[in-house]
Amino acid sequence: MAGVEDHETVSIYPLTEDQLEDMLNKVGECTFNWSTKDGWPVGVIMSFLWKDGRFWVTAGAHRHRIAAIRRDPRVSIVVSGAAQRPGSGAPVGAATAKGRCVIHEDREIKDWFYPEFAAKLNPDNPEAAAAFVATLDSPLRVVIEVIPEKWILFDAAKFGADAAGVLPDDQKGPMLSADAERMPAELARRGIS
Repeated sequence: MAGVEDHETVSIYPLTEDQLEDMLNKVGECTFNWSTKDGWPVGVIMSFLWKDGRFWVTAGAHRHRIAAIRRDPRVSIVVSGAAQRPGSGAPVGAATAKGRCVIHEDREIKDWFYPEFAAKLNPDNPEAAAAFVATLDSPLRVVIEVIPEKWILFDAAKFGADAAGVLPDDQKGPMLSADAERMPAELARRGIS
């Protein structure tokens, strides 16, 4: 019988840099998270564009999340491979980025962002992409750039292959502190050997 560690150790299954890039370019939605004035974590599902190592999203300037990130630019973004378009071939797993926001209202950013964002969301329909650009181009709209500072990555395929006993050790990542330090401490606290 497998030990608790065998079922709970997941930090050793990170996405590779290539897999992460592939996922972020093929998945269209993320969960965008921020903190409210009274400290509550809140998140919404948003479409995103991944470009130049940054997340780009958009919202109306009157949205609560804009006031919140003006107050505290620290956010997190969660992307799941389950949100990919059918047949896109994105990795199955998840990526969470902790980062800081920059809010853009300038025309130069909007002029490149709107068309690229619309094309990502409408890859096979240029007419729909053009119509979406026209909808986005509102005087209240801002563009949010999220600069990742830390990643939490999980490759579900590696996890499954390891559970089946077919994942080579050289495909595993290093055990991170949650598994290397915190899990043994929690097992000891609970009296589990």
